[in-house]
Amino acid sequence: MPPAPHGLDDLGFMEREGSLARVPDAFGPVVTAARDRLPHAVGARLHSAYLFGSIPRGTARVGRSDLDLLVALREEPADADREAVRALGEALDKEFPQIDGVGTLLYSRARLLSDLERYDMGWFVACLCTPLLGDDLAGCLPRYRPDSRLARETNGDLARHLPRWRERIESAPDAEARRRLVRFMSRHLVRTGFTLVMPRWHGWTSDLREMAEVFGAYYPTRAAQMRTAAEYGQEPAGDPDVLRTYVDDLGPWLAGEYARVHGAKAPRPED
Repeated sequence: MPPAPHGLDDLGFMEREGSLARVPDAFGPVVTAARDRLPHAVGARLHSAYLFGSIPRGTARVGRSDLDLLVALREEPADADREAVRALGEALDKEFPQIDGVGTLLYSRARLLSDLERYDMGWFVACLCTPLLGDDLAGCLPRYRPDSRLARETNGDLARHLPRWRERIESAPDAEARRRLVRFMSRHLVRTGFTLVMPRWHGWTSDLREMAEVFGAYYPTRAAQMRTAAEYGQEPAGDPDVLRTYVDDLGPWLAGEYARVHGAKAPRPED
């Protein structure tokens, strides 16, 4: 049996995970630096900024976890904005050894609140992001349940990702680049596997190992693969065979099953 469902309130709506109060002491200086420097990096175009991932959940590991940020702008992101947050991320990564990289998502306020993104990035802001700066957009968004519509619009695009993943694998210059790809793809596949079964489980978790266990209870013949992916999501290795397995076996199977169960995600302009 899978673990007991959780992550919902008494009415069955998803609870927001993470808070600044849960940030481990070791990561406090990193979060403070990001909060202080973002307004200078982006300027008056900044609407709001959020933390997500293991740091605001309180599960980050020193030297292993990355700093994840989402930045909402008053207008559509421009190349100058992307360069500014890239440079800020590089500076933070270099200055603070307790993090292993910085990842920043950059969106306009209008995009995050759009009908197209309501059950993808809108849900992400409302449920998985912790406010860091500015006015919280969650107040402009609905409450969410772990249903098939949410599953489809969050992870129903794996089939469109796979060709790009193959290109990234082919162009990876060294073992460190492959290690980062293993971490990224492992996490993506585990989260996709979990959201495939999330409506049946009727709960939410961001813990990779628990996601894999929940998935495995419904797809036992793929359980071992997903548990292994969860481990690589935490402790990646630059093994090209792992990457080939993802794009030649687990990924295509998961994309097909996802489309069968939930349908395909609505295309985005960048697609």
